[in-house]
Amino acid sequence: MIDLHCHILPGVDDGATSWETAAEMYRIAAGDGIRHLVATPHANDRYAYDRAQCELLLEQLKTSGHGLDFSLGCDFHCSFENIEDAVLRPYLYTIGTSSYLLVEFSNFAGFDAMGQALFRLASTGLVPILTHPERNMVLLERPEKVLDLVGQGCLIQVTAGSFTGAWGGRSQTIAEWLLKKEAIDLVATDAHDPVHRPPVLSKAFDRVSKLAGLDTAEQLFVENPGAIVSASHTLLGR
Repeated sequence: MIDLHCHILPGVDDGATSWETAAEMYRIAAGDGIRHLVATPHANDRYAYDRAQCELLLEQLKTSGHGLDFSLGCDFHCSFENIEDAVLRPYLYTIGTSSYLLVEFSNFAGFDAMGQALFRLASTGLVPILTHPERNMVLLERPEKVLDLVGQGCLIQVTAGSFTGAWGGRSQTIAEWLLKKEAIDLVATDAHDPVHRPPVLSKAFDRVSKLAGLDTAEQLFVENPGAIVSASHTLLGR
């Protein structure tokens, strides 16, 4: 499995707080069957995103010895300033050398603003991946709006814990509804620590397999994220 959204780099945001914590997250991910992790520090008003610093941290993390592959991306907060910078310098934010960008909206963003922001990013050649819509308070109230964004070419990433109830019944219901609508492209951990939000995908993989079949689980946990880390568009065209 491949985890496309993980806050494993220590000391850069509200994820891993130390190298010991990062190493434990690394160990848990490897033991869970994850073979590739994308480190995705926040890029928002609270946490400045320094790509060069994160690359150095990632190189250090690779020496932990559990045999995982790594890529670097970010958890891109969809603010005006971020969008304009990403349009000018997309390589600072995308996953690896691909054109894929994890995009997070606040719990107060309106539907029109979401659509306009995603259109602005997509118009420059970026492929926006909307993170955890099943946890967004606005989209929880109007989940059909997620389907509208899918229709505009946005990819959808759901949090693994939403399928197992870790984010509450409403998020689980919406995650399962999106799965039934075939609106999900990726499932990722959005892990922040080894205990409360660990990098574990296997439980959600089993749940998705029961709900939608093994082939669908393989697509969401292995094939589609694998295409992204390989900077390939072959599996993700809508």
